[in-house]
Amino acid sequence: MSVVDPRGSTARTGPVRDPAHPVSPSGDPAADEVGTGHPVLPPPARVRPGPLRRALRRPATLVAWVVLALVVLVSLLAPLIAPFDPTLQDPTATLLTPGSRDHPLGTDNFGRDQFSRILYGGGPLIVTAIASVIIAALVGSLIGLVAGYRGGWVDTVAMRTMDVLLSFPLILLAIMVVAALGTGLINLIIAVAISQVPVFARLVRALTMRESGREYVLAARSGGFRPARILFGEIAPNLLGPLVVQATSTVAVATGYAAAMSYLGLGIQPPTADWGLMVKEGQQYLFQAPDLVIVPGLLITAFVTACNFAGDDLRDRLDPGGALTGKEARR
Repeated sequence: MSVVDPRGSTARTGPVRDPAHPVSPSGDPAADEVGTGHPVLPPPARVRPGPLRRALRRPATLVAWVVLALVVLVSLLAPLIAPFDPTLQDPTATLLTPGSRDHPLGTDNFGRDQFSRILYGGGPLIVTAIASVIIAALVGSLIGLVAGYRGGWVDTVAMRTMDVLLSFPLILLAIMVVAALGTGLINLIIAVAISQVPVFARLVRALTMRESGREYVLAARSGGFRPARILFGEIAPNLLGPLVVQATSTVAVATGYAAAMSYLGLGIQPPTADWGLMVKEGQQYLFQAPDLVIVPGLLITAFVTACNFAGDDLRDRLDPGGALTGKEARR
């Protein structure tokens, strides 16, 4: 290629090169490979980091998953590793300090081994949180699917009902349900589930309204599929990612509610070992034996925080672009 410089002379230049697509010195990659013995290769493809490398880049998330796994594992194995029956009382060994020979975490005011009660205490909270979230997700998803797909008066009635439930503080709603049904594990699960149904109903309703206009739903309608087939066979599977993310975050909320209900005396009843109930029973000995309150309180905090971090991690993996904007979720 020839160009004319300002002095009027003609200069010979080489081929114009695109920085984004470099060429070989002679313009012939095959010739360069033969002449030098070094082939001109394209830049290496970007390798996506594996799960372990991604976890190492976010240590807080890794710690959260480890905490969740340990809490669940210890709660399942509590009957095998607990040295004492958590309800066994020993009047001669009350309020022993941590570090005792037979009781590494001491005893409570009834002489019950604190270490055994800690091991057993996470079970009721985990069962309440997971069971209530499953029930809330199933009921709320059904309401949201039907309301979002049908629209009209069905959507209006369903969403106004959810608005009425949301007009109460959710913890107050759970307290009202327990007050009506009575105390106990089953009633606690029902109360926490009812308080979380509006959360899932509004999320699924908004997602269903968005998905109803997609091509695959329009094609299913054109194909003569029944509404039930479209809802549960076409739309519902595409909502699993956001639902899993929401469920993981809701487990943290349900755990806090369950612990608060037990602390107020409306949840798990004595002598069952429960972290929330242990905080209530130990508060009167806060200055004499602060570990009775601090240890179960820290465990509740650690579990709830780990659930929140795990929910954020699942959101980044399953829904990196964000399934809904804040404006859509509030409609």
